[in-house]
Amino acid sequence: MQLEIRNYYEVLLLEMLSDEGLIDELPEDYLADLCCVTLNQLPVRYIRHLVDTYFFEDYDELKQMKTEIQSALEKSRAFLKTKLPKQENL
Repeated sequence: MQLEIRNYYEVLLLEMLSDEGLIDELPEDYLADLCCVTLNQLPVRYIRHLVDTYFFEDYDELKQMKTEIQSALEKSRAFLKTKLPKQENL
């Protein structure tokens, strides 16, 4: 049996990275590390159907979630900058 459940924060993070063009721009290994470090700072919110979430989500709640993601993303980039070997344009 395969359940179709997702962490909504993961969906929103990937959308944000895509909207900013970072998914195509950043090396895959760095991107994976960045997502892991970012998501580890955030709560989880499991969903079954993305389309239902878009329909029922509260705008203020979504705005707050995106603010939390942006803050965690900034912290993660700063953290990875100190931990990974210097690479251009990261």
